[in-house]
Formats: sequence, structure tokens, C-alpha cells
Amino acid sequence: MNIQPGEAHPARWWHALEDRRIQCDLCPRDCKLHEGQRGACFVRAMHQGQMVLTTYGRSSGFCIDPIEKKPLYNFHPGSSVLSFGTAGCNLACKFCQNWDISKSREMDTLMDAASPAAIAATAQHYGSRSVAFTYNDPVIFAEYAMDTADACHAYGIQTVAVTAGYIHPQPAREFFAKMDAANIDLKAFSDEFYVKLCGARLQPVLDTLSYVRHHTDCWLEITTLLIPGQNDTEDELTALARWIAKELGPDVPLHFSAFHPDYKLLGTQATPAVTLARARRIAMDAGLNYVYTGNVHDQEGDTTYCPCCHKPVIVRDWYEILDYRLDASGHCPCCGHAIAGRFAKFGKPFGARRIPVRMAASN
Repeated sequence: MNIQPGEAHPARWWHALEDRRIQCDLCPRDCKLHEGQRGACFVRAMHQGQMVLTTYGRSSGFCIDPIEKKPLYNFHPGSSVLSFGTAGCNLACKFCQNWDISKSREMDTLMDAASPAAIAATAQHYGSRSVAFTYNDPVIFAEYAMDTADACHAYGIQTVAVTAGYIHPQPAREFFAKMDAANIDLKAFSDEFYVKLCGARLQPVLDTLSYVRHHTDCWLEITTLLIPGQNDTEDELTALARWIAKELGPDVPLHFSAFHPDYKLLGTQATPAVTLARARRIAMDAGLNYVYTGNVHDQEGDTTYCPCCHKPVIVRDWYEILDYRLDASGHCPCCGHAIAGRFAKFGKPFGARRIPVRMAASN
């Protein structure tokens, strides 16, 4: 497979094998590549005996979103985030909701180009508090994301990773050291689900979640997409929530999101709203303090409640903040309890807008 000179950015986390192949050490797939061959993610390849990243500096598009769309509900609520992704993915989820990007094998989908410095400058220009690496998994373009994070931090802009967390421990240490917040998908709580529907394993994701929670300063939230008949039984949801409460702590927010038929699961029904409401009750009964629902209209499931006095402190309707009652340090006005998260002085919320940005036009 031809790799153009502009696509051959030096990559990290690999080693040479005795048979003249190289092995990628970024994620648990451990792809072993011949010259000119790409890994399962499609964007990391062997070129002239080295590992290269073919999507460095190239994006499928940039957009300014509400931070709640990531979803992050306890990380600077109401702020805007400059979001972008590239192409490819290191998982093979049959239910992928962004499959046109994550499963793309056409590099011409990467319509926009920007250096890390240009991205940081654009975020500052538009007043975004953070930059999110999203749409496809930033693990596979880690070098680009990490360099961009350094550029953003020089401007005082924070960075967000939206990821499946399928990454080896050493690159995870380096990657999450650069991130201020992460939403990590916990796609199910069974290895069978991961193997059959994602082409992956569960344990590496659990290891990543534990590492981020206990060994970094990165704010963590979790999303589980509920698929009818696949990962929505009471027993599995109870086990998932109890694991989070015990291993990560009750203050890690959990988002249950509704599935809609897509990609290779077109014959599966959309997730009923009652399923998400039931999952939310199960997780709260297991001891989690911040449990949300997504992709459905559910104001109760969108709202942040104080776990001490149970009063609503951030009332949302979809991505709109209707009422914000916390002080600048994130304390409940009724009982003074500190709400878990990252908060600052609250101004005018960004709202539910979505603003496409062309980097060539903004720099």
C-alpha cells in the first residue's frame, strides 16, 4: 500500500522483530507489520522500516460543540469545546455510530489540515475552554493529540480525550498525562460482548479506567451505550455499576446512552427511553452519585443533583443549561457539599449550538 511522504510522520511505541517486521506497541492488538502494511487501525503503518502515523496534522473536520456533547457533565459545564478527529479506529465495533469516520479507508475524508499550534490558536480565537480529540479514537493518533495538547496548554486551553481506552499501559501513562479530562467508553461488562461485537477484550479497558482514575489528574467520566438484548440486562448493569463504585469510586459520572440502528446492527431496535431510566436507577442504587442518560429527551437524566441534599444543582434539557446553582468552586448552595468535577466561575452557557470551523479560513 502506497504511503505518501506527507503521511509518514514518525510514530512512537513500536519495536523491530527478527523477521524484518515491526510490532506496534500502542494498543493490545499488537499488530505485526511488513513493509508498506497498515495496522488494524489503518493509520499506523510500516514505512522504510519504521512505524509512521499517516494522519498527523489531518482531520475529518473541526467543530465547536457544547462540552456536554462529549459527554462531559461535571467538567466546566456550559463551556464550548473545539472538537476534531481523524480517520480509523483500533476497535471493530459492529454498532459504531461514527463508522463513516472511524472505519474510513479513504484518506480523502481528511478534508481539513492543521498543525497543533494552529488548533490551539483557533480554540483561543473562538473562546473555547478546551479542545476535544473525538469522532474517532484519539489513541490511534496519540502523537498528534499529545502535541496538540502541549500547544493548547501553552494558551491555557484544556484538552479532552473521548476514547474507548484500548491502549497499553506505557503509552497510556504518556497519553493521559497530557489530558485534562476524558470520557472513556465502557461498552459492556462482559468479555464476550467485547470479543463478538468489538473485536477486543474487556480487561484492558478496565485497566485504563483504573489507571486514569487513580494515577492521573485527568477528570474521568464514563459512557455505556445500551444496546437492546446485548448489554442491558439487570445483572450486567448491576455488575458494571458496582465495579465502578468499588474500583473507581462513587463520584465518577456514568452516562447511559441510547443506541440507534447503525453500521452492522441495522436490524437491532433503538434503545427505549425506559431502558435508560431503568439503568440509571440501577446505577444509583449501586451507589453512584452522578448518573446521566443520553440520546433521549430526559430532563431528570440530564440534571446534576447534589448527592448530599439531593437538590438539583445543574438543570439541563438536552445540551441546554436551564439553571446553574453552583458557586465558582462547585459547591451546592443548599448544603455546601462539594460537587465532584472541575468548575469555575459560570458565565453565559454556550448552549446547544454546533459551529463548523474550517481551519484554513480561521488561521
